[in-house]
Amino acid sequence: MRRGRALLTATRDSLPSHVGNKLRCTTCHLDEGRRETGTWVGVFARYPQYRPRSGVVETLEYRVNDCFRRSMNGTALDPAGPDMRDIVAYFAFLSRGVTVSPPAGASARLQKWATFTADTAAGARVFAVSCAKCHGALGEGTAGAAPLWGPESYNVGAGMTRVRTAAEFISRNMPFDAPGTLTDSQAFHVAAYVNAHPRPDYRGKENDWPNGDPPPDVAYPTRSHH
Repeated sequence: MRRGRALLTATRDSLPSHVGNKLRCTTCHLDEGRRETGTWVGVFARYPQYRPRSGVVETLEYRVNDCFRRSMNGTALDPAGPDMRDIVAYFAFLSRGVTVSPPAGASARLQKWATFTADTAAGARVFAVSCAKCHGALGEGTAGAAPLWGPESYNVGAGMTRVRTAAEFISRNMPFDAPGTLTDSQAFHVAAYVNAHPRPDYRGKENDWPNGDPPPDVAYPTRSHH
């Protein structure tokens, strides 16, 4: 369990052949995965779980590897190997006492963002005032915070490229030293601004949402949705 936590907090140092950027799992899963948005508390009790992006019932190991391939712009771990075993052991530890149940509706939480229209110029102003001091004026990252775009950031297949998903995360967690101080529209605009920038591609992205039900904020066309 302790080794699993270490892999999740020092991912690139621990698993360099599986991470293709400067992010670590806890870049988004804050407080070692105990923060409400991106929480790992209870995740062990919510998988296996059907997810529309893949169109299959995913194991927890599959879900972790999706993050390695997309958010970490890297490669999958051996699902039966010791690294995955220890990561899952940490999730099990965080999930002690949580009743096995289907996931609460994340899509309902994201629905509030449907009323916003992106204004990237407004987002650029928010970024300069509230984000650049940690993430760098060009989103390149600093010693204290991750790159938000460019070759060292998450790829286009990552959930965070969805503006609503990013807005929800930013609204609850950013700026890191003053979370909750942005208005909803500021969070939405800055999410759109961040995601308007180039980032690594994700091979196979056109196979996402095979049942033709992609959310409206998915940043790329999929094969089954015309």
